[in-house]
Amino acid sequence: MTNSINRRHFLATAAVTAATSGFSASRAAAVAPRVKLQKAVKFSMVAGKGSVQEKFQLLVDAGFTGVDINVRLDHDEVNRARDKTGLIVHGVVGYDHWGKPFSHQDKQIRSQGRESFLGAIRDAKAYGATSALLVPGVCNKTVSYQDAYKRSQAEIRKCLPLAEDLGIQILIENVWNNFLLSPIETARFIDELKSPLVGSYFDVGNVVRFGWPEQWITALGSRIKKLDIKEYSRKLQNQKGPYAGFGVKIGDGDCDWPAVMKALAKIKFSGWATAEVSGGDSARLKDISRRMDKVFSA
Repeated sequence: MTNSINRRHFLATAAVTAATSGFSASRAAAVAPRVKLQKAVKFSMVAGKGSVQEKFQLLVDAGFTGVDINVRLDHDEVNRARDKTGLIVHGVVGYDHWGKPFSHQDKQIRSQGRESFLGAIRDAKAYGATSALLVPGVCNKTVSYQDAYKRSQAEIRKCLPLAEDLGIQILIENVWNNFLLSPIETARFIDELKSPLVGSYFDVGNVVRFGWPEQWITALGSRIKKLDIKEYSRKLQNQKGPYAGFGVKIGDGDCDWPAVMKALAKIKFSGWATAEVSGGDSARLKDISRRMDKVFSA
């Protein structure tokens, strides 16, 4: 009698254990892998007249681990601030790619733009950063799409020797420049440069007006090396015009963050995600940090 009861208890326990294990395994399989993102902001987002070190400390206190430098600064001051606060300078943004674009019809202006961007590459190396962000060109009434494509690739190729020598990535951002208007074309543009140091600095919010960020992410795939984080509202766009769409805080617009995070997980992205929104004081920076945490956990 006792042996029979013990046997029934053993079989019941084994059945429950097996069922529980199966449930846990199926649940684990259903949960998407978490994307490992490091939070940063553009340096110019930090308001006030404080020193570089004081501004870096504000970012650390707000919960950021990095910064993307988008203004010209003194190397020694930046590096002292970096070493004192522990904030990582992960990148530099090209200083003159709007005013002196690689696509310009004037060869001298293209040359000036190239020298400026080479300076950004050198600055990135001096700060211990890994990338220089580039708007590759601008199309308009006087600059045709074909010329912008050809000229901008030619100028990037002239920058590659220095980038390769210093180990700095040239990362192309998708912006409202009437150029590289689809992820397929952007991927082709990058691939034709035939360098592992050329990639995408993908701006999530910049795409929402024209399409869906998650589709760009899966199309660009491993070409994406870093992210810019912002939001966009199609409602505000329709009410007040295209640029008004950016007038919402991260998480309050039309970006489908769960879909974005799923797409990032699909391409196995990990790395820097940099806010590019209106900045402010300590309270504003902390709000941006919290909002980034929230959408990243979507």
